[in-house]
Amino acid sequence: MSFAALTRLEIGLAALKADQLDRRRFVLDSPQGPHVTVNGRRVVSFCSNDYLGLAADPALVAAAHAALDQCGVGAGAAHLITGHHRFHHDFEAAFAGFVGKPAALLFSTGYLANLGVVTALVGRHGEVFADKLNHASLVDAAQLSGATFTRYRHGDLAQLEARLAKCAAADKLIVSDLVFSMDGDVAPVDALVDLAERHDAWLYLDDAHGFGVLNEGRGGLTPRARESDRVIYLATLGKAAGVAGAAVAAHPAVIAWLVNKARPYVYTTASPPLLAACLLESLRQIAAGAARRERLAQHVATLRAGLAGLKTGRLLDSATPIQPWVIGDNAGAVRISRALLQRGLLVPAIRTPTVPAGTARLRITLSAAHSEADVAQLVEALHAVV
Repeated sequence: MSFAALTRLEIGLAALKADQLDRRRFVLDSPQGPHVTVNGRRVVSFCSNDYLGLAADPALVAAAHAALDQCGVGAGAAHLITGHHRFHHDFEAAFAGFVGKPAALLFSTGYLANLGVVTALVGRHGEVFADKLNHASLVDAAQLSGATFTRYRHGDLAQLEARLAKCAAADKLIVSDLVFSMDGDVAPVDALVDLAERHDAWLYLDDAHGFGVLNEGRGGLTPRARESDRVIYLATLGKAAGVAGAAVAAHPAVIAWLVNKARPYVYTTASPPLLAACLLESLRQIAAGAARRERLAQHVATLRAGLAGLKTGRLLDSATPIQPWVIGDNAGAVRISRALLQRGLLVPAIRTPTVPAGTARLRITLSAAHSEADVAQLVEALHAVV
């Protein structure tokens, strides 16, 4: 018997493939790192967010082994039942102190954190103001909150202020990536704080890609943002921190409110305590990681200098480990990505809807764990492919 809904899915998948938009997973058969085994083949990876090379760091692995004897594997319950382990509690305190905020809350993922924070702070009588290039989780969170959802052009603070000035809602929330994940540019934090103060709004900053890398590893918060009670800060912990989860830091009243009202926190089994033990070690490594960050910055400079003469594509202006090389059309980006893979270099093509139509790109991400030879190999291969 035919099944019309399934047929429509099959037609849709065929259309994605025809437009070079179908996505397939690589199967990883090795620890995360600059050199990985995917689909049975050893390659140099330039697509991980493991910016400091901590994902398989021996100190974090040792912390995991040690924690197993103290806490086992699973948390067994939600945080508000019996799932909140001492390791969770200690990490929250350490993270808050590290980023310069008075209190913090650990979530299982960054996606859940964004859903929890936004929906807990605003409802159908509020309004969310969001940069158009924000991560999908912030878009979904705003839509699920029931609040009026207003988007402003990327980085256009004049448009944001004009829309804030027209807002009559009691609860106003400005949400922005701090480092934009597909362009690599950094939000103007102090200018956003100014707007939040002038228009009596919350400011929520999602620092998925700056934590561990910027400001001696403490992320993209400025001194003014740290001191402001209206600023709520999120750091993703599965990228530069090398583990998993996300932490939100804010005024103690905000954290207490989230403990009671953030549904993805209240109604989710706590993350394994051993991960929190690893995160405590990760914080120590990040704090002592100046040499890693210096090596990472040198890789960024080497790559940018090496690609300066390419006539195909456009390297976006970014001082972060995210180095986007915009090709334009989907087919061109896919073709170059596949040619690099043939040379043993894993650099995926990023296409719509992740980025706007006509801006398909290679999203090159660098790690402190890469060697100078790795970066030189990538530069040489890109020139050869082009």
